[in-house]
Amino acid sequence: MARSKNRGSQEVNAGSMADIAFLLLIFFLVTTTMASDKGILNILPPKLDPNVPPPDIQKNERNIYNILINANDDLLVEGEYRRNAEGLDVEIKEFVLNFGLPDDDARALYQTLPASLQAQSMKKPESSDHPGEAVISIKTNRGTSYEVYLEVFDMAKKAYFDIYAERVGLTSDEYRKLTGDDEATQALLDRGKQGIPMAISIAEPDKIGGN
Repeated sequence: MARSKNRGSQEVNAGSMADIAFLLLIFFLVTTTMASDKGILNILPPKLDPNVPPPDIQKNERNIYNILINANDDLLVEGEYRRNAEGLDVEIKEFVLNFGLPDDDARALYQTLPASLQAQSMKKPESSDHPGEAVISIKTNRGTSYEVYLEVFDMAKKAYFDIYAERVGLTSDEYRKLTGDDEATQALLDRGKQGIPMAISIAEPDKIGGN
């Protein structure tokens, strides 16, 4: 009797497909780089003890560089209206380096500065006494945009980094890239900042101008 020519349909063995898909998933999870928003890198002050009253810090008004940002993102810098933050870093740098009324420590600090920074010291009696006393105060209200606030904040930081970098003979970008992972780079970081603290005060926003 002749064999039937009809054969049963052949099935594809899909038993291992789930394992392959699982391995591919693991591969992509391990090799894919995920974007991460780091935000503003700042060291926050320690939490105050509720049983201890905050220190009473008296600061002469001339040692405070006031920057106000309203709900329309307009600036009031030392009482002067500004539409934007252009050139603010240069003015902050001059304020910090003013040396209007230096004490003995500030005079010694001045002598450690390169000639290029000494030349930027205006020595105005109505401006900051010296870098150790200078404070940059930034105040917003609830309607201020994050973009303008961050722009002004970065301008203030840039002014300090420009000072630190010039002090050690680097560009501002080069100084910012120093990690301090070794003694040499840590020494550069410390030498740039010595006697010139980055004193930026972020005041509590006004409640007007926002929701």
